[in-house]
Parts: sequence; C-alpha cells; structure tokens
Amino acid sequence: MVDFRPVGHILGWLLAALGASMAIPLAIDLADRNGNAPAFALSMALTTTLGVLLAVACSERRPRDLDLRQGVLLTVGAWAAFTGFATLPLMLGEPDISFVDALFETTSAMTTTGATVIVGLDDLPRGVLAWRSLVTWIGGIGVVLLAIILLPVLGVGGMQLLRSSDFNTLGKVMPKAKEIALSFSAVYLALTLACTLGYVWGGLSEFDALTHAMSTIATGGMGNYDASFINFSATTQYVGAVFMLLGGMSFVRFVQLGAGDPKPLFQDSQIRAFLAIYLVLCLGLLVARIENGDRIDEPALRAILFNMSSIITTTGFVSADYIQWGPLADTLFFCAMMVCGCTGSTAGGPKVFRYQLLAAAVAVEIGRLYSPSAVHLPRLQGRAVTAQAMNSVVGFFMLFFLTLGIGAVLLVLLGLDPVTAISGAAATLSNVGPGLGPVIGPVGNYASLSDPAILVLTFLMLVGRLELLLVYVLFTAAFWRA
Repeated sequence: MVDFRPVGHILGWLLAALGASMAIPLAIDLADRNGNAPAFALSMALTTTLGVLLAVACSERRPRDLDLRQGVLLTVGAWAAFTGFATLPLMLGEPDISFVDALFETTSAMTTTGATVIVGLDDLPRGVLAWRSLVTWIGGIGVVLLAIILLPVLGVGGMQLLRSSDFNTLGKVMPKAKEIALSFSAVYLALTLACTLGYVWGGLSEFDALTHAMSTIATGGMGNYDASFINFSATTQYVGAVFMLLGGMSFVRFVQLGAGDPKPLFQDSQIRAFLAIYLVLCLGLLVARIENGDRIDEPALRAILFNMSSIITTTGFVSADYIQWGPLADTLFFCAMMVCGCTGSTAGGPKVFRYQLLAAAVAVEIGRLYSPSAVHLPRLQGRAVTAQAMNSVVGFFMLFFLTLGIGAVLLVLLGLDPVTAISGAAATLSNVGPGLGPVIGPVGNYASLSDPAILVLTFLMLVGRLELLLVYVLFTAAFWRA
C-alpha cells in the first residue's frame, strides 16, 4: 500500500511556497492601487494556510526518501494542486472568470502551453499579468527538473538514456539531485535576465520585458496583450525568436557550457537536428508565402523566423496572422507542432530526441533487409540503444497519437469543426498554445469554446506536459498493487 504521508508533507510545503509567491502580484497591485490586491491577499492566505496544515498533518518523525510510486504521485499531484490553487486570484478578482475557465488558464500557464480564454489582456491589472507569467515560469523550471531527475529513472519514453554514462549528460557532471536543481535554476535565471535585457533594448517597458522574458524562456507564451507580439518592434521580435530557440534546447548543454565545456553544446546531434528542422520549415514557409502571392521583404522574413520559432518550441507567441499564408503554411505549422524542441528543455511535445531514435530503428530494419545475417543495432550519437529504450519510445508515440485522436474525436462530438478540433487537440497535447483556423488560430483564443470542450483541452495539456505515462499509470491497478 502506498504511504501518502511523505507525498502530502512535501506537497503541503510546495503549496505554501506557491501561496508565498502570490506576494509578488499582491505587491504590484498594491502599488498600482487598482483594487485587485484583496483577491491576491485572500488567495495567498488560503493557499499558504492549507499548504502548511497539509505539511504538518503529514509530517513524520523520521522523513524518508520517496520511492518511485510516491515520486509519480508527488509529480502529478503537484501539477494538479498548483493549477487548482492558482485559479483563486482569477476567480476572486480580475478577470473574475468561472472555475472551468480559470482552471484552463492556470493549467495552460503551469504546463507552459500559452493558450488563453481571457479576452482583454491589455486592460487587466498588472498583478494578474505578472501572476500568469510567474506561474508559467515556475512550470518551466519544473518541467526541466522533471525531465532530468524523475523521467530518466522511470524510463518514460526512452528518457532512461539520459542517465546512461554512455551519453555525455548529467551523469558525468552532477550526480546529485540538489546540485542538478541548483545548476539548472542558475542557468534558467541567467537566460531569463538576459532575455529581459534584450526586450528592454527592443523598446519594452521593464514590466513587459520581465513578464514576457519569463514566458519566453519557459516557452509558455503568456503575454500581456491580446495582439501578442504583433505590435512590438522588429528588435523585440528578433530577440524573442532567439530566446525561444534557446528555451527549446537541452538545458544540460547550457549547464555544461557554464561549467566551461562548450563542446557538448555544439556536438549534440539533437540540437543540430532541431535547428536543421527549424531552418527547413522556415524555408518551407518562404515557399508557401511566395506561392500565396505575399511580398517577400524583411518584415515577411522576420514573421517567418519568429512564428516558426514560437510554434516549434511550443511557446505560442505570434507576430502575424499566419493562417493567411495559405494551406501549405498551415501544414508546416502543424508539422512543427508534432516535432517540438529538445529533450531536457522547457518545450512540450514528442521532442526531436524521440524522432531520432525512431529514425535509428527504421535504419536498422532497412539494413536487415539487405544484410539479414549481420548484427544491426540502433545507435544515437554513436552509442547503441537498448531494446528497452526503443520500446519506451514506441510506447510513448502510440499513447501520444492515440490520445491525440481520442481528444480530437471528443472535440468534434462536442460541436467543434474538424480543423479546430484536430489542431486544438494537437496544440494542447503538445503544449503549443494557438491552433489553426479562425477560432483558436494565431489571432483567436479559446474563449468561445464550451465548458466540456475546455475541460477536454485542459486534460490534454496536463497529460501532455507530464509525458502521458505519468498520468495514465495512475489509472492502472498494477501501479497501486506494486
């Protein structure tokens, strides 16, 4: 039987920390005197108090290390609890939305998806805007630590390769989880500050620069304006494109770079493949715009670079209505949703790493056709990949596309048109944000969807962010009997 006390103890203190973080938007609204501060004050008191009570109620005289089942429960429970309690300020104050809409909004922020149901972001109190970006930023660093510390141990989707000494990752650099967390947090903070300075250089105010930088590095796409980046300067858009791509790369390599070893960053086949795919898709968009009769000048090229970097890293910022670029552009953006960034980054979706493993497996099968007597093993970066890792990757893709199909069918049954349903399911499951079509496309949002559709999309965001298996395993009897 699972001992829930260690899970509840840690979860309680995490909730207390979440409540304490509400002091930041509270202070902003107090300084602005906009009347929204009481909503954050009450939310802070409730979250912190309940968190402390849970931690104390589940405390033990001798704290123990968590086993794998408790680790899974803590991970899923933390994401669910954070999104649940983060809704309080949005319901008690501005924008005064329903629980279903608030849950969608905070799940989108916590999972770094960037989809929104709020119309009128330009008029919201600054504390609310800061809260959306802060929750996104917290979710971003949580995703990185999840991918580096827990998923390799569980072997989810081939992630066990990241703990193998055969691959030049954290196993040779920082063997302890505490050191990993500190090093990654330092890199995460440094990138956020650098992005903030870049946005200030591009003409944004200090507040807009910081909040947008938090969402950029987290590849979360939670902006302060309904128009996203459309009205921002060219410099700001170029800075955003660069830092979105950095957010989509493996943070392991940035840690190694900070430790004085730049070689892994430039030799990583996943990062090279990610950038190559990005450039190929950008070239495809250039062809699409030429076929669409669009004028090709600097703003057009900038729009291609920015919006493709946003979608392929699952950030979700937009600088143009790319739905107007023609059907080829729609197809390329949908392909980008299915690829996404690198493993160990803040990006969502399947990741380039898994496609590389599938390509290696296909190459092995082709080799066996013309040389059946030879020994063929799939390899990544020159190293053999175990059958267990390949099975994990295949299992991940099966669950991913099965979940995508079921989600799209449910959305169609709930009244959405096929384009909105399929792209919405893909955009939320891959944590991209904007979908395709006039409703949830780059200049639209999810506000007009029904509550049942919103709940389906909320589940897709959560299950996609937690790599599917972490959530689905909770519905198996074997997990609870183990």
